[in-house]
Amino acid sequence: MKAQPELSVTGRAAAFSDLLARSVATDGSNSALEFEAAVSTVCDRLVAARTGGNKVYLVGNGGSAGVASHAATDFFNAAKLRALTLHECSLMTCMANDFGYENAFARMLAQLVAPGDLVLAISSSGRSLNIRNAARQAAESGGQVITLSGFAGDNPLRSMGSINFWLDSADYGMVEIGHQFILHNLSDRLRTALTE
Repeated sequence: MKAQPELSVTGRAAAFSDLLARSVATDGSNSALEFEAAVSTVCDRLVAARTGGNKVYLVGNGGSAGVASHAATDFFNAAKLRALTLHECSLMTCMANDFGYENAFARMLAQLVAPGDLVLAISSSGRSLNIRNAARQAAESGGQVITLSGFAGDNPLRSMGSINFWLDSADYGMVEIGHQFILHNLSDRLRTALTE
């Protein structure tokens, strides 16, 4: 079956390249940050976490949970960070059952996050209540929150981190791959720095 032009591999690759070029970074007050500078700042924070023995937690639902798992593996293996996700099934279902799914990550982070830890909150729509509650709890516990979202420019997650990466697309595949690209770029930079 032949793909429609906008769904061809070449068409999608061009659209993805354009999406990355239009990616936006903001601070907690929604003021624009230069994108490359924001990525470098996150790298610096990850290095500080590694040096200080702090942890990096990644949270997401569905496809974003897959993105979080992949990034945690790269951060742990290649970048030598104490990185982990929080969706181990027994613990996740316990927290969801006892406190509601919207509070599951937040309950875990309330016990886990220490000052200096980083929490990367990933949501394609930026509207997932459990991810927003996790970001709020992480900040209250003294963690540094970095968000990755897409879809609407005014999504609520986009203002919850000290640095927020936003992709201007409502296409789940494009947003998820874009988030993975940004996170992979971070781990690649950290890995390269370790070998220099």
